[in-house]
Amino acid sequence: MFKAVIFDIDGTLVDSVDLHAEAWEEAFRRFGFSIPAEKIRGKIGKGGDQLLPDFLDQRLIARFGSEIQAFRTDLFARKYMDRVHPFPGVRDLFSALRARGFRLVLASSGKEDEVKRYQEIAGITDLVDSATSSDDAEHSKPAPDIFQAALARNGLQPDEAVVIGDSPYDAEAATRAGIQAMGVLCGGFPEEDLRAAGCHWIFQDPAHLLAELDRSPLGTA
Repeated sequence: MFKAVIFDIDGTLVDSVDLHAEAWEEAFRRFGFSIPAEKIRGKIGKGGDQLLPDFLDQRLIARFGSEIQAFRTDLFARKYMDRVHPFPGVRDLFSALRARGFRLVLASSGKEDEVKRYQEIAGITDLVDSATSSDDAEHSKPAPDIFQAALARNGLQPDEAVVIGDSPYDAEAATRAGIQAMGVLCGGFPEEDLRAAGCHWIFQDPAHLLAELDRSPLGTA
């Protein structure tokens, strides 16, 4: 029986995937690399340490990688964060899960400051029991580190939690951590990709999960 629900944030709770792709495109361009946002979009969900090798070789990463990531983080906070909005039903879903006795945990490949801001944007700060970010892990998704850190922080075994995310990288990371995964389609990844990566259940978005909650594996705690 699940005791906790571990949520990804970008593309799962807030509509930010396209914005992240645009910020990465701008950051790459700042350092002389022309990589279109539409090509980057399919990699959003990975942390910067995992995304950079998809576009740059190790020599370029060693030279520019840390600067690109730092520039992108600052750029997103300055230019893009105010354009992020929650998907419908997020707070109501969290309230319903809390009423059923679940512990609610956030686990994101983003930085700690981003995770805190997202909680405010989604209006769930008072409903979250704990949050982990890329600052708590050596490697970001699809490595299992962030989910393993979330389990450890909450004293949970892998079979006591379920992960909800929008990307194959969430499902891959959850599977590597021994946690079952649910998928949502609001981040824009194809359903077949989520199922292939290990999602056992698929919903359109948080509002759909809320509407189907009593018929889902989260219907009772």
